[in-house]
Amino acid sequence: MLRTSRLGGVRHRRWTAAGVVAAGAVCAIAAANTPALADTAQRGREPLPLERLFDNTAVRGDTHPGDADFDGAGNALSAKDLDAAGWSPGHALAIDRSPLRWPRSAAGQPDNVRAAGQVVRLRGSGEALSFLVAGTTEGEPGQDVSGSGTVRYRDGSRSTYRLTAPDWRRGPLTTKAVGLPHLAAPGGQRAETTRLYAVTVPVARGREVDSVVLPDEAERETALHVFSMALRGPTNGWTGSWAASPSGYAAVGPWTDRTLRLVVHGSAGGPRTRIRLENTFAPRPVRIGHASVALQERGAAAAGRPRALTFDGRPGAELPAGAQQFSDPLGFRVPEGADLLVSIHLPGTVRALPVHSYIDSVSYLTADGAGDRTGDRGAGAYSAKLDSWPLLTGVDVGDGAGSVVTLGDSITDGERSTPGTNGRWPDLLGRRLRGQQSVPKFGVLNEGISGNQVVNDRYPGDNTSKILSGVSAGHRLERDVLAQTSARTVVVFEGVNDIRAGTTAAQVIPALRAMAARAHERGMRFVAATIAPCGGFHDCTPAADAERTAINRDIRANGGAYDAVLDFDAAIRDPRQPDRMLPAFDGGDHLHPNDAGMRAFADAIDLRKLI
Repeated sequence: MLRTSRLGGVRHRRWTAAGVVAAGAVCAIAAANTPALADTAQRGREPLPLERLFDNTAVRGDTHPGDADFDGAGNALSAKDLDAAGWSPGHALAIDRSPLRWPRSAAGQPDNVRAAGQVVRLRGSGEALSFLVAGTTEGEPGQDVSGSGTVRYRDGSRSTYRLTAPDWRRGPLTTKAVGLPHLAAPGGQRAETTRLYAVTVPVARGREVDSVVLPDEAERETALHVFSMALRGPTNGWTGSWAASPSGYAAVGPWTDRTLRLVVHGSAGGPRTRIRLENTFAPRPVRIGHASVALQERGAAAAGRPRALTFDGRPGAELPAGAQQFSDPLGFRVPEGADLLVSIHLPGTVRALPVHSYIDSVSYLTADGAGDRTGDRGAGAYSAKLDSWPLLTGVDVGDGAGSVVTLGDSITDGERSTPGTNGRWPDLLGRRLRGQQSVPKFGVLNEGISGNQVVNDRYPGDNTSKILSGVSAGHRLERDVLAQTSARTVVVFEGVNDIRAGTTAAQVIPALRAMAARAHERGMRFVAATIAPCGGFHDCTPAADAERTAINRDIRANGGAYDAVLDFDAAIRDPRQPDRMLPAFDGGDHLHPNDAGMRAFADAIDLRKLI
């Protein structure tokens, strides 16, 4: 039961197991017995570290099961499940480039704070502020819990933010940081997925943060729980050269003691490099034995001896469920437009991995038991071929002008362009940028996913699936756009899969505008592209084309929602049959353009609209 009282001038919430203890008595007892709650009276006076404000216990172990009561009805998270996910006490959790950390508290000890206007000490500057959160409703699955807070800066200024914590039992699986397979109930564990979320809000760039005031708007039977907070630091000195979006969590092999050799085509070049690995959607950690990078000679053969990568000074790493890991900077010069080999040794047995499912090229892997072949220059050990990119989501280079992100579906992903030629329209845009002097030579990051939609999730967000079309553009905007290295501009070219699936213009238009508003909050330029025609494809019906036309009409009219508009529809449509693309641009199925159509898109872009 949730009780509300006042202690030290601050509203204080305390869950009681029996629900019969007076609120004032509960607060007095808690203050005497829980050191964190002894600081309650100071909350309105001075900022305190988040851990000193912990007043709730979410994690239950085996030894003292009654010590945790996350939701006021005795339910909790399972310590065993958290350990199995790699979320052990004090473990670093880099999520969407934010250095979060799971609380150091042992199971049965306070590990989170229920937001009630507390002032948290947090110093530094960054691009955004991230929270590790969950919402609860007393004893049952509930709705999201929201509230407004304040960021205080060292210069005396302030900004406000709106924080929403999805419910730990009902929130969307597609945006979770981690999903755990059990609910630790008073009578024992039961099979029910519990969730935790990493949620990011804007801060004023360039200002030093001094402290953060947590929201204070929870209702009587709800709570917004905060486990960790961090500022997402700037990516000064780095430019994104290549990227790929996790499109789902797929069964593999199983693979035992194998090495992957992934072929990627970069855009920007620079004097040093690093890679990004992500264990997105995963329920358990994955172990990396070694990794290396090299220029490609041909196939799986390197042009020189591969250079070993390290992770926090070590040759390997373990990625917790839902987390990411950057390699340490390596003094390895990457030429502009280079084809690279990124090799990753997986020393254990792996049965599933996050993947980007459609790559329009070939990558490679060794046979079972081949061991660490990341240092091989030759291709001999790489006897099998891969048609996906597991784990690898980014390659950055030193210096550079920053990055343009292209967010899209299979057309952006390159389907029906000639495989192995790097003829996707984002590749061609990168070539145009490298060959001119009028605007900065941005890196171009291709975040297209085959089958992706603006409004609806295709991949369900949890467990292995054969559906690898990603979560919706809105649900992946944080990870695939806002958190990308030195991203300056996003070009969104998506929507054809929505209208083919029956989603209406009235649903797509506000979703695109909401994405633009979020990008603008983070200081990013948002460029919208009109949807290309698909008449002749089996489900591009006249009704679907009417929705496409309505969306395009709204994009062209703009109304101030977008910083610029690219008319990709006009670039390839047949003037005599405007619901179809010109035959010269048709990849053969009337939906996906061929190489000439890809060039038409890239050539139609006024590069000045990117800045």
